[in-house]
Amino acid sequence: MKNNRLSMTFALVLLLMQTLTVLAQDDPVKIGLNYSKTGPYAKQGLDQWRASQLAVNEINTCGGILGRPVEIVVRDSKSQVDLTIRNVNHLIDVEKVKMVFGGSASSVAIAAGKICQDKGILFFGTLTYSTETTGKEAKRHVFRECYNSWMGAKAIASFLNKKYAGKKYFYLTANYTWGVTTEQSVRRFSRTEDRSVHKGVLTPFPNATEKDFKRALAFAKIVKPDVLVLVLFGNDMSTAIRIATALGLKKNIQMVVPNLTLGMAEGAGPKVMEGVIGALPWTWKVPYKYDYREGRRFVEAFTHRYNRYPSTSGASAYTILWQYKEAVERAGTFDTPAVIRALEGHAYVLLKDRQYWRSFDHQSVQTVYAVRCNPQVIVLRDKFKLDYFEILASLSGEEAVRSHHQWEAVRRSAGKPVRLEPLPDE
Repeated sequence: MKNNRLSMTFALVLLLMQTLTVLAQDDPVKIGLNYSKTGPYAKQGLDQWRASQLAVNEINTCGGILGRPVEIVVRDSKSQVDLTIRNVNHLIDVEKVKMVFGGSASSVAIAAGKICQDKGILFFGTLTYSTETTGKEAKRHVFRECYNSWMGAKAIASFLNKKYAGKKYFYLTANYTWGVTTEQSVRRFSRTEDRSVHKGVLTPFPNATEKDFKRALAFAKIVKPDVLVLVLFGNDMSTAIRIATALGLKKNIQMVVPNLTLGMAEGAGPKVMEGVIGALPWTWKVPYKYDYREGRRFVEAFTHRYNRYPSTSGASAYTILWQYKEAVERAGTFDTPAVIRALEGHAYVLLKDRQYWRSFDHQSVQTVYAVRCNPQVIVLRDKFKLDYFEILASLSGEEAVRSHHQWEAVRRSAGKPVRLEPLPDE
């Protein structure tokens, strides 16, 4: 009788343990998305949200991450640093997220990365083009999936220098980390660093007004450059290029937008964007031009769900979630130091050709594309009226990216160590 009671007790304990294990496995893995639902970069933020929903559905359909379903917890950054600080602290301290991603402004991404570094949580920059994000501000807990300003500027300059070498440039730049580092990079590679010849104006960020852009563009009209570089993003770029067109600047000046996105082109409209040159790390046409099967599958799944093409920021958000899943599963744990080590130096192929997470700065090294905006007739002929970009040239990641030696020089000049922070168990 005693043995029967012991057997029954053991069976009940075993059943309870199995039940608790199942419940633990069913507990969702929370991941935080801090993105610009509103504000000047809302179009780019919306695509991050769309693509993250698509990725989560796919990941959960194939078993989640280590058997646990994924849940995205979202916060609106409005592209504001103070709000981002509150959002990310809440995501980590209250929501208990395992990872944070997002950012449609580099100032926001850098702020989020600092918090995640301090709290030991992984952060992925989704849309952050300032070279500082994985340069001066690089952190061990921060990874950037998209390219950076240095890489984009190199791709543009490789095209522009063939036609506009020795010509006069004018820069209209958003006054924050992305704008400043982007202008510096374009000046360097286009050999237009002499500001007495190649003039420029800074505009406020955030909260620039049409008056700010009109004043700056009126000055550009007086200067009469051959190339006008609009180092602006989101709604700011769309507004400025419409004003530039209304002022007649496009008639004799080549317009350049160093970091283009589909949402920016759409916001300005096909007539205004005709002939504008820029760079980007991905466009929905890339997988079709170069025959990347998984990229085509992503585009078709996205268009089926949202009745439009995905943008660069959507592609990055989608890739980040899949990369996080695979890194956790390679590590066999959600433990952040183990996941970081599983990412460092890892190469992957998803929506285009081979990319890899560089070990010393956590930049995703990848191919960069120079593009020109199509004539209005081509855009309007497309079923979604979104065929904005003609791919002019590509530059390999190794050619485009800043070298290890150059990165170390930047870190030293900023008084930063040339090795990222050690992990707690190192």
